[in-house]
Amino acid sequence: MSVFKYEQDADGIVTVTMDMNGPVNAMNEEYRVAMLETVERLEREQGLTGVVLASAKKVFFAGGDLHDLLRVQKGEEAYFLDMLNGTKNVLRRLEKLPVPVAAAINGAALGGGFELCLCCNYRVAWDNPTVQIGLPEVGLGLLPGGGGVVRMVNLLGLEQALPYLLEGRRVAPPAALAQGMIHAVVDELAQLVPQAKAWILDHRDDASSAVQPWDRKGHRIPGGDANSPKVAQMIMAAPAMLRQKTRGLLPAPEKILDCAVQAARVDFDTALDIESRGLTALVVTPQAKNMIATFFFGMNRVNGGASRPQGIDKITTRKLGVLGAGMMGQGIAYVAAMAGIEVVLKDVTLEAAEQGRAYTQQLLDKRVARGRMTQEQKAQVLERILPTADDADLAGSDLIVEAVFENIELKHQVTRATEAQLCEGGVWGSNTSTLPITQLAEASRQPENFIGIHFFSPVDKMPLVEIICGEQTSPRTLAKAFDFARQIKKTPIVVNDSMGFYTSRTFGTFLDEGVRLLCEGVHPVRIDNLGRAVGMPVGPLAIYDEVSLELTYKAQETWREMGVLDKWGDGSIARAVIHTMVVENGRGGRHHGGGFYDYAPDGGKSIWPGLFDLYYRADYSIDDGDIKDRLLFRQVIEALKCLESGVLRSADDGNVGSILGIGAPAWTGGLIQFVNTYGLQRFVKRCGMLAEAYGERFGAPQIALDHAASGEWIT
Repeated sequence: MSVFKYEQDADGIVTVTMDMNGPVNAMNEEYRVAMLETVERLEREQGLTGVVLASAKKVFFAGGDLHDLLRVQKGEEAYFLDMLNGTKNVLRRLEKLPVPVAAAINGAALGGGFELCLCCNYRVAWDNPTVQIGLPEVGLGLLPGGGGVVRMVNLLGLEQALPYLLEGRRVAPPAALAQGMIHAVVDELAQLVPQAKAWILDHRDDASSAVQPWDRKGHRIPGGDANSPKVAQMIMAAPAMLRQKTRGLLPAPEKILDCAVQAARVDFDTALDIESRGLTALVVTPQAKNMIATFFFGMNRVNGGASRPQGIDKITTRKLGVLGAGMMGQGIAYVAAMAGIEVVLKDVTLEAAEQGRAYTQQLLDKRVARGRMTQEQKAQVLERILPTADDADLAGSDLIVEAVFENIELKHQVTRATEAQLCEGGVWGSNTSTLPITQLAEASRQPENFIGIHFFSPVDKMPLVEIICGEQTSPRTLAKAFDFARQIKKTPIVVNDSMGFYTSRTFGTFLDEGVRLLCEGVHPVRIDNLGRAVGMPVGPLAIYDEVSLELTYKAQETWREMGVLDKWGDGSIARAVIHTMVVENGRGGRHHGGGFYDYAPDGGKSIWPGLFDLYYRADYSIDDGDIKDRLLFRQVIEALKCLESGVLRSADDGNVGSILGIGAPAWTGGLIQFVNTYGLQRFVKRCGMLAEAYGERFGAPQIALDHAASGEWIT
């Protein structure tokens, strides 16, 4: 009972304040013992008029213990189901107490935390940015198994509940109040428990206030149950719509939909049992293991600074210079200004710089139109961006990010011309996706203050920043870049220098393998469709068109001038195809009149007919499974090589970077984590089969062989 403080006041109201060992309250064994003892005591309590559930932590309740969930293995389903049902039975007893129960939500109530709140008759939350409410389990390959699916369907109706269940949507207290997920908000934290108690006192003579809506006689699900015509029609269409989004690669959304539909079809307690069996089935899947390992534990370690130098105080960027107001530069200026940083956006002409600033205005106008920003706030953000063509305006910048074209000589010129504008100890960051930082730093007078800061396009939407350390980059410079990325609300991974670094080098293998398949004679539509079937956002040929075949050709010329034969391994096939497309056929990509595809004015696209004459072989035969594995394994093998050679500093950086930066399939948990649940020995064996059939590029890296021998996960 020591972790649940139990206090009864003169009015007979018991306040149960959860204060478990550890940083947060979570549904672990300690919780299960404490909650059972608390409910049993409440059931025996004399003179009880009501109950308030409160938290002594900054987070109201964090939900299920993910360490426990990771440990559950196949064959242990019966044990897990018994434990889960025991936990839910105690919650059912809590909501069936003969007195009203209120939740005083002082912090985030997500997942199991909100499921606990749903068992209360009254839910009041503090209106504060730190408070979020929702059921995000789908993002970890799970479903809300503490009654969340069933109670949300009975509370909101199937149609209104599904976005919260299938998308893991999180909302602030005012939005939760408008949706009917909570009953009240308070402006001050000190008002929270008193408000909950006041509601209990106002309703202590009303017996119905202690009865949940779904336990009242004649309860009807809002919007109708599964038999109502409108809901029945939605149920018929929902699986196909969901499959279109998940491509059948994520079992959690499909299981959630099934449990939600059943909740609209059967009685409440039967629906709870179905929900329990659904979570039990999911918790042992490799998809859940992968997503928990990376999206929760890995992400927390990365954002928490595992790759940041220790012993260096946090460094705040106050004045940022951005060189180049093109697509990347204007995006960097926007996110920095939104974070409250003073920005100098410089280009060769004032007109070009002003056009870059106009990009921020366009994005802010959309926010204002959607009610997410006031005109005054918009003006404040715009005032932080100074467009200029004058180097002198950069004076005093503590960070300058160069975002000019991917040409080493041009970048050298820009560095020499403007580095002197940095304040003492200021840091120079190059936004480059491929060019080695050590070589770029040769133009710097202070290479220890030079670092790569690789943004992804569009900058305002892409959450990742890849930070690249050159041979002389100092720990303080790395700390500065890391803190800047967190300041602008990005997730930073830290890698060491090489051609293509980690993300571009790894992603390049996906594009390269797609082109190799094309040259072998595979139908181009089949290549792209199977790329998407693996879980990549877009197929390799379509991506090549988007990033521009012409720009790729120019970049290849730059690499040739630098003495680098290719960015990713041999690559001669890819170089030949790019040359054929761009030089011989004028196919530069989507924004250059078309590439592998032709593009219609209405947005439609079709394969360029010339591709069939050049490459397609109707008599070529290859299994779909081999194509999918080739497209995925090339990336996985390259990621492992990056970890093995020290380009990657940690598996976490590799997994998070592949998910957030290059769109690696979510079900894998990242390109390195994929190997762990695929099976290390199985992976090595499959690599051998692919290498024998298609080439040594599929040979298993030594790190995979070593871990296959030891049986230990690659972490």
